[in-house]
Amino acid sequence: MEIKNKAPVLTEAREAFEKIEVVIKGAGEMATGIAHRLFMANIRRIVMTEMPLPVAVRRTVAFCEAVYEGEMEVEGIRAQRVGGLDELRGAWETGNIGVIIDPEWKIVKDLKPSVVIDATMMKRYTGTRKDEAPLVIGVGPGFRAPEDVHAVVESNRGHNLGKVIWNGTAEPRTGIPGSTMGFTTERVLRAPQNGVIKHVRNIGDVVSKGGLVLYMDEIPVYAPMDGILRGLIREIAVVINRKIGDIDPRGIKEYCYTITDKARAIGGGVLEAIMHFHG
Repeated sequence: MEIKNKAPVLTEAREAFEKIEVVIKGAGEMATGIAHRLFMANIRRIVMTEMPLPVAVRRTVAFCEAVYEGEMEVEGIRAQRVGGLDELRGAWETGNIGVIIDPEWKIVKDLKPSVVIDATMMKRYTGTRKDEAPLVIGVGPGFRAPEDVHAVVESNRGHNLGKVIWNGTAEPRTGIPGSTMGFTTERVLRAPQNGVIKHVRNIGDVVSKGGLVLYMDEIPVYAPMDGILRGLIREIAVVINRKIGDIDPRGIKEYCYTITDKARAIGGGVLEAIMHFHG
């Protein structure tokens, strides 16, 4: 089969992808999985919006940590905090993803991106509109295509995880964490009251059922099961019932620092939608 003439076509396609500018609303675990997947597909002009004090449990795989630390690396891809368009352009020039504190998403109007992705995972309609960009994608429940956004990507674990929906909505939120070795709600630590977190253990530590993990003010919080502490919220103030920790019963430390299958699948769905639209 003759393939020698494919090279110019592939080069043109790559150059076209490199010109796509993307705003991702949110920079938590799932949004980070999306950004990483797009970046690896040569869609690299990416900026992610965040709150002034982001709340992430799986902080080791969340680009929102750049808000606190100035920069954050996940699986070889680096994000840096930026303050505006000039700094964002500079980040792109150095091969980094931009993270901007922008709870009102003003960067969408300033940048006029090719793609807007709402990955805030709010489980409800956030106000994202399909007139914000030529392609607007909503992740998870709360969006209806094509009324609110152009496409929706399924975020529930199961047969349809990562599916692109061009007409309709994602499945409703179940409220039950995904099963790992048969464990669901048992592996999640939640705040027993309003208060300030104080760490006793760190992400990557092996914990035993009943072992002390952290304090909420003066109230101790214990591990509900054996495993590895895969996620742990920052030492900040949180409200009652907020997810504050995640225990992985598989006991594989590497999983604490790598993107999950769920986040990769969602990222794949977003990439499919972009390629379908720009193909």
